[in-house]
Amino acid sequence: MLGNFTVFFQEVNIEEKIKNAPDGGYEIGVVIGTYLPFVLLVALAYFVYYKARNRKDLED
Repeated sequence: MLGNFTVFFQEVNIEEKIKNAPDGGYEIGVVIGTYLPFVLLVALAYFVYYKARNRKDLED
């Protein structure tokens, strides 16, 4: 139930925001704000993977 509640608030229509943008700077901000969380999560996942792969205490 909580998952459905959060998905409801996360539904963002990017095309609608860009269409109603007051200027080009706002459009760039919408694009950056949309993709930045995804990029940060990918970078975090890669960092965790890299650190786990290079652990010396797990060598056979």
